Amino acid sequence: MNTTLAATLTSTGEAVQFWILGTVAVVGALCTILMKKAVHSALCLAGTMIVLAVFYLANGAYFLGVVQIIVYTGAIMMLFLFVVMLVGVTAADSLKETLKGQRWLAAGCGLGFGILLIAGIGNASLSTFNGLGAANAAHGGNVEGLARLLFTRYVFAFEITGALLITATVGAMVLTHRERTERARTQRELAEQRVREGKQLPPLPAPGVYARHNAVDIAGLLPDGTPSELTVSKTLRERDQVRDVSSEALNDLKALEQRSEERLGRDEEAVK
Repeated sequence: MNTTLAATLTSTGEAVQFWILGTVAVVGALCTILMKKAVHSALCLAGTMIVLAVFYLANGAYFLGVVQIIVYTGAIMMLFLFVVMLVGVTAADSLKETLKGQRWLAAGCGLGFGILLIAGIGNASLSTFNGLGAANAAHGGNVEGLARLLFTRYVFAFEITGALLITATVGAMVLTHRERTERARTQRELAEQRVREGKQLPPLPAPGVYARHNAVDIAGLLPDGTPSELTVSKTLRERDQVRDVSSEALNDLKALEQRSEERLGRDEEAVK
């Protein structure tokens, strides 16, 4: 009797944990769809996934909790976040519709799914409550029991899900692939185009040429001592992060010439 009551009743710690983390999960889910910037939405979704992992671990579903953190939050979401940060998706790009009426279609699908979910929960009924501990003990553990269900009773659904994921991956690659509609130009044609446009024909000089430096933010010096704009990145020039060492190099060169003249003078006096 005490075991049954312990399995069906919720302790104070569990209730506090549920209401605090549940609120965080709901707020994170709402921020995921309401944030204008894709980076902020990805961060909110990652926080929601972490809260779900804590729920899984608290209820004894250790395999799902670990997978939720390692696979979904640690791998998929972080990869998505890094891609968004590198590509630089802006709010204007995210709000631009590529298909007409897709927002109304998405709203209708969301409403239908919500009605279906509410109806399913409302019709659900449990005559007995055994808890996850009893289910885990029947098969020797959470991981063992989950593996037995996946590869025995639900093996067909498991294989179908894997096939759908592979198909979605291949479809994404096909949709993002751009076919070349024109013939690729040869090296001779590219060289002739550079000659016609008057661009730099030889390879660009490396950073720090004639400046005794090899840093990317230091412009190379031409033989007359003036800095060459071709030796530094356009991004650094736009940011005004290019260091000018032409005067320093010229001063060093003058000092070197002066020391050479003094040494040659001493050598001539010694010979006399």
